[in-house]
Parts: sequence; C-alpha cells; structure tokens
Amino acid sequence: MITEVSTTRFETSLGWLSIRGTPRGILSVTFGVEEAAPQEQVFPFLEQCMHELEEYFSGNRRAFSVPLVMRGSDFQQRVWDALLEIPFGQTVTYGQLAKEVGHPGAARAVGTAVGDNPLAIIVPCHRVLPASGGIGEYASGSDRKEWLLRHEGVISRSAPV
Repeated sequence: MITEVSTTRFETSLGWLSIRGTPRGILSVTFGVEEAAPQEQVFPFLEQCMHELEEYFSGNRRAFSVPLVMRGSDFQQRVWDALLEIPFGQTVTYGQLAKEVGHPGAARAVGTAVGDNPLAIIVPCHRVLPASGGIGEYASGSDRKEWLLRHEGVISRSAPV
C-alpha cells in the first residue's frame, strides 16, 4: 500500500506536466496541472524525473532511468513493460504490440492498456501507431503525440500528418 505521495509540476514545450511519486519511484506523469495535496517533502525521484524530462525535451535524453511504480492489471503491466522496450525514434503498431505481449489479435485490448498508461513520455505510449496509418489517438491529445513523434524524428519536421 502506498501512503506517502508527493507531487511536483513544471512547464514544458507541450504545457504543464504533473509528476507524482513515492519514496520508491514515480507513480504518474500527466499533462495538465493536478491538484496537489499539501506536502512536507519532495522525494528525490521527483527531482530526478523532472531533470530527465527536461533533458528529453531539450534533445539530450533518449531513455529514462528514474525508478517507476507501475500499478495496473497483469495485462496492463505486460503492455507497459513492452512499451518500455520501444526505442526512441521507433514505433510499433497496436497489432505488433499485441503479438509482443503474447496476445495476437488483441490489438484493441492493447490499445486500451496503452491509453491507461499513467506515465506519459517515460512509458512511451506515443510510439504506438495504428496499422491503418496516421498517428492515431493519444490520451493527452493528438497534437502532443504529433509533437513527440516529430521530436523523436519519427515524423519529419516539415511533413504533414
């Protein structure tokens, strides 16, 4: 059971990010400003996460090392673990990800798990695309997904989406 949770926020090229964490690691990274409970301390992992995200946005980081506390069903955990294996600048389809987690034909269920990912950017759900083309949807907005894919060089900066 998690009892100590701290939240910090900072502004990025895509708007405000809220980071929630515990002494063990990061619980969530979400766009927008979440209501913060009064806190007596900011855990070191929050500072590390913020620093790593700043490096990512400035083009100086491609992978994250901050410890994560991922809470979800076994299926969600498998999907999120598979997302962590998608390298910077590369993408997979929902169908490919379904095969990767041992559930070929479960692309929709994988899509639901991807959409439930609480760790935006760090667990790179933006790197999953529909097989039909385009960039697909993104829980934090397709404009943010497009920006992230351009930032990682998946989409050329001048190409229309």
